[in-house]
Amino acid sequence: MPDKRQLKIISWNVNGLRAVMNKDFTKTVRDLDADILLLQETKLREDQRTDEMIALPPYESFWSYSTLKKGYSGVAAYSKLSPLKVTTSFERPEFDGEGRVIRLDYDAFTLFNVYFPNGQMSDERLKYKLDFYDWLLDHAGTLRNQGKSLIITGDFNTAHNEIDLKNPGPNSKYSGFLRIERDVLDRMADDGYVDTFRHFYPDTVKYSWWSYRFNARKNNTGWRIDYFFATRDLIDKGMVKDAFIDNGVQGSDHCPVGLIFEI
Repeated sequence: MPDKRQLKIISWNVNGLRAVMNKDFTKTVRDLDADILLLQETKLREDQRTDEMIALPPYESFWSYSTLKKGYSGVAAYSKLSPLKVTTSFERPEFDGEGRVIRLDYDAFTLFNVYFPNGQMSDERLKYKLDFYDWLLDHAGTLRNQGKSLIITGDFNTAHNEIDLKNPGPNSKYSGFLRIERDVLDRMADDGYVDTFRHFYPDTVKYSWWSYRFNARKNNTGWRIDYFFATRDLIDKGMVKDAFIDNGVQGSDHCPVGLIFEI
């Protein structure tokens, strides 16, 4: 039997890749030492990428961009493993145009890197966010029906339960902690998606995002809105070994979150 290998998969909303490149990003990447690094909110058009961003040895890089607005949204993936297939267009122009999803297919699993919409701007954007959730989960469900094992990660822009944010009461009337948004994460759990951090650390209070205002990060007034969800079969097979939140990494209003996975 061949030796098993552990993979470190990390997700990080960088809130602007150009900005974080000026904050020792390449050194941070080396220190993180991920096998697969997934970024959200790159805020780049294709022609704004530098050679340093594209060619970051030993990684291959894959990109999705917003074609509707400049300096908005966008996701990227850096992988030491060559995926079997990379998908950035899903034949849904209303979602594809914001550059929010990269799907990477590997032998043992299919990985989604997702920057979920923020619903705070207006009722229309909240509806867009909920429609996006529904579409993505329908798409993921189709793949599961084909026998695929899934990992869905990224910035979900929703805190699931009261343990996942500092001030749940005052925020219960705002997008990001509305019952209708939290219900989506409940539905994911009911459908066999496991919040990997909570699986290993059910009672740990740890956050992944802090407002830039009011010294929120210094005071640890945060939210846990960045997740790794894995389908139950990956948990049951013992392939998901650990999950973590790396609060020590600076450079963005989010910190990296990660998964230790065995293949």
